[in-house]
Amino acid sequence: MPNEIFPTQQPTYYEEVQRKGYSRRDFLTFVSMMTAFIGLENTAIGQVAKALETHPRVPVIWLHFQECTCCSESFIRSSHPIVADILLDKISLDYTETLMAASGFQAEEAMQNTMKKYKGEYILCVEGSVPMGADGVYCMIGGKTSLQILEEAAENAKAIIAWGSCASNGCVQSAKPNPTQATPIHKLIKGKPIIKVPGCPPIGEVMAGVIVHLVTFDRIPELDRLGRPKAFYSKRVHDTCYRRPYYDAGLYVESFDDENAKKGYCLYKVGCKGPSTYNACGVTKWNNGTSFPIQSGHPCIGCSEENFWDNGRFYERGSAFAGFGIEANADTFGKVALGVTAAALAGHAVMTNVRKKKLIREVEDEGKQNEQELKS
Repeated sequence: MPNEIFPTQQPTYYEEVQRKGYSRRDFLTFVSMMTAFIGLENTAIGQVAKALETHPRVPVIWLHFQECTCCSESFIRSSHPIVADILLDKISLDYTETLMAASGFQAEEAMQNTMKKYKGEYILCVEGSVPMGADGVYCMIGGKTSLQILEEAAENAKAIIAWGSCASNGCVQSAKPNPTQATPIHKLIKGKPIIKVPGCPPIGEVMAGVIVHLVTFDRIPELDRLGRPKAFYSKRVHDTCYRRPYYDAGLYVESFDDENAKKGYCLYKVGCKGPSTYNACGVTKWNNGTSFPIQSGHPCIGCSEENFWDNGRFYERGSAFAGFGIEANADTFGKVALGVTAAALAGHAVMTNVRKKKLIREVEDEGKQNEQELKS
């Protein structure tokens, strides 16, 4: 992606931070938090700070199609106020039906002006899936179908961010039988960098981290094979879950009101999809890092994975984890884990006895040798 793409007449992020009354300490706290979230070392804090101090804010067009607006809600409720106050309010949200004051012709004019003035420079954010059924009549704005609006806005965008599972994989709208033929963004737009940020909704800090990466490095973050930022979607919820040791030990919640639930055992048997879901929930968490669904006693429903609405019932466990090695089946694994433990204990006891007998023989042999030396 080309350098020097930011319009020079726009104020920088730091200038907006100062104008809104935030202190230098507030700014650096925000920078440190974002640096950690996007997977950089502490040594990169200065680089991120400099980028936000010198780069003019990025023009953004934020479209809403078939969705519930939970992505916007998550973003504006991020743990740090600068996320909503500066990144959202001041990244130049030239167009967003949910948050902009203008409406009607004024709103449409703002979007058209942004696309012309910042051709090839603006970021297109999309929240929601696009209905392709019945010639797109299920979601129309100003007499245009969602597809027409999307194609027009995407044509000269620098990059596209698909916020949430609706835009990334269709979410509930595309669940069977998918009456509106809801379609994710990457299946409609080709030839443009597309960043998928799935989740229902995605974590606010994850959304902010994607934008900070774009601003800092002037390029999209490293993506996995599905187009998701590796900084946030490279590990399963299962891998970072604090209940993982209980899974490994074969200790599970059998029902939500049993004693095992009170003890905080693994929720896999009551439907947790953490072993097959990639997201940062267990690390970043929600509500200022307070908690995430599993910590609140609810199993992961796999909302950041494609077709999660059709991947079985939420409160029924998956029968197997294909491709995950030893994690073949909870019952089998639990028995194996307990069997391995028992075998290890038995083996330890056997080896202990062998070592003891060997030591006794050595002492006896040494005693006999000393006795013979004394007689001679």
